[in-house]
Amino acid sequence: MNPMKTSNDTPAATRDSSAQKPRLAFAIATALGTGYLKPGPGTWGSLVGVIFSSASAAVWLLSLGPRFSNRTIYAAAAHVAGDTPTSLFPLISLFLFLLFVSLGVWSGSRIARWTGLKDPQFVVIDEVSGQQLTLLLALVPIALPASRALGDGPLFAEFLAFSLLNWKFLLAGFILFRLFDIAKPFPCRRLENLPGGWGIMADDWMAGIYAAICLRLALHFHWL
Repeated sequence: MNPMKTSNDTPAATRDSSAQKPRLAFAIATALGTGYLKPGPGTWGSLVGVIFSSASAAVWLLSLGPRFSNRTIYAAAAHVAGDTPTSLFPLISLFLFLLFVSLGVWSGSRIARWTGLKDPQFVVIDEVSGQQLTLLLALVPIALPASRALGDGPLFAEFLAFSLLNWKFLLAGFILFRLFDIAKPFPCRRLENLPGGWGIMADDWMAGIYAAICLRLALHFHWL
């Protein structure tokens, strides 16, 4: 497996050299500099996606634990969700994913305009977002081992959180996403032709969907 980020560094437009360097966009698009790591910036970006997803689950579970409970966080969650604040975790995960989607499209568009490149290798927010999608999509309710749990919000939230702390699940999701991100099966390469940040991000979302399907099959057949 080639660990290098398979991006398209061909010119997308004339570089906007007259504009000031968009430092915030660079910080977001490179995942705080992760995109400059060698070798394989895309692999490092995917790793950030795994770590972020796992860390969010760990923080949420710790905030609800009796020994580690942050009373302010718990009280706020309980106020919104009643007696089952853990049921909020899927919504929080969805919000965080959509936040990365929005930031990725915005920062990717800014970087593409400033550099004049279609998809610079140092932009890895697309891998972060695609990796998030892989892990979350594979755990939608249909992936639960017991069908009776589908309608149980708190139980699904716990299943989601603990799955994001399962090293086998994380490793499988990481490997699968990298394989599909590098291979870019149809229609990934066509999605790269979308304008600006959409073209940078969309092919990784498609790779994430392929990886999530494989990951769900692994869950279904109890391979993890």
